[in-house]
Amino acid sequence: MFLALAALTTRFATHIHDMKMKDPVNQYDADQFVELGPEELGLMNSSGWRDDPRRLVITLSRYKFVAKMLKGLDKVAEIGCGDGFGARIVRQEVRNLTITDYDPVFIDQFTRLQHPKWEITAKTHDIIAAPLEEKVDAIYSLDVLEHIPSIQEQKFLKNICLSLQHGGIAVIGMPSLESQIYASAESKQGHVNCKTAAQLQDSLKEFFQFVFIFSMNDEVVHTGFHGMAHYLIALCCGCLEEGAR
Repeated sequence: MFLALAALTTRFATHIHDMKMKDPVNQYDADQFVELGPEELGLMNSSGWRDDPRRLVITLSRYKFVAKMLKGLDKVAEIGCGDGFGARIVRQEVRNLTITDYDPVFIDQFTRLQHPKWEITAKTHDIIAAPLEEKVDAIYSLDVLEHIPSIQEQKFLKNICLSLQHGGIAVIGMPSLESQIYASAESKQGHVNCKTAAQLQDSLKEFFQFVFIFSMNDEVVHTGFHGMAHYLIALCCGCLEEGAR
């Protein structure tokens, strides 16, 4: 059996290293596959790709929106990065990116899977416990605020403000309260602080002078009726001193 397995492995390796594509335009992809192998999606997004493939498209579209809003900035940080899979999209548009999560399992896994072409710093950090060690130009946090108990929301937003440079930007994304009738039982267990657009704007205006709310349905971000939005994204500018204290 061992000899048969060895022969099969040898034939597979030979086939992989002899990947000549019929269409030359695809040869770069084949050569890269031979050299580097396939990419791993990460803990959370592997699960999503197995159970609900469309969810991966929707999740990544949120990161693209963030990337375009923060294009060209020097220092950017993510709060609550999860497995960090979407961070590479933001890194395409900013000079330096640090991603953080309070769960070290996510950070350890991201570090193991990280590709050297996309330099991203990953750190374990609990934003409720303390601001970031170094102030940044912008912070984004997607699918996090709805998991923060309302009693801790002020600490969460205050420490985000304290982590921003003067004139910094924050992008906060969360499922709308209206969307929760369609949420799975597992999601509802963790979604303890979903809001309407008006509630989200009111909460953020305690800490930011300007708060622009966008609606999102599936992968489309728009300015349509908030009451029919499945997801909300807030673009926040002008951190208030009284909120940061």
